[in-house]
Amino acid sequence: MQTKISHSGIIESIAEGCVKVRILQTSACAACKVAGHCNASESKEKIVDVFCSDVSSYQVGESVVVCASHDVANRALLLGFGVPFLVLVGVLILTLYITGNEGVAAMAGLIALVPYYIVLYAFRSHIQRRLAFYIE
Repeated sequence: MQTKISHSGIIESIAEGCVKVRILQTSACAACKVAGHCNASESKEKIVDVFCSDVSSYQVGESVVVCASHDVANRALLLGFGVPFLVLVGVLILTLYITGNEGVAAMAGLIALVPYYIVLYAFRSHIQRRLAFYIE
C-alpha cells in the first residue's frame, strides 16, 4: 500500500521559505479514455504552498513532484470534515433533547460551527506546519 500522495506540478513562484506549485488535480475517471465524452470526469488546477528552508535549489517553471503522507491527508480530512460533523450532530442532538424544537436545534448546530472555524482560523499557522507538503 502506498504511504504517500503525490502530484506532479510546475513551480509558479518562489518566495522566502515558500514555493508555490501548480498541480492538476484530477478525479479518478479523468484519466479514462472516454472522459472527454462523459460529464462525470473533472480536473482542476490548484496552487499548493510548499514550505522549505532552502528554496535556492528551485526555479520558476521547473517540474517537481509534490508529496504528502497519508497521515497528513487523514488529519486534514478530520479537521475539515470529521470534527465539524461531530460538532454539528452533537449540538443538534443535545439542543433537540433540551428544547424539543427541530428548527432551534438545526440553527444551534449551524451556529456551533462558527466558533470551531474561528478557532481553526486562529491556529492556521500551527496547522499549516503540521499539514505540510514536501517536494520530492
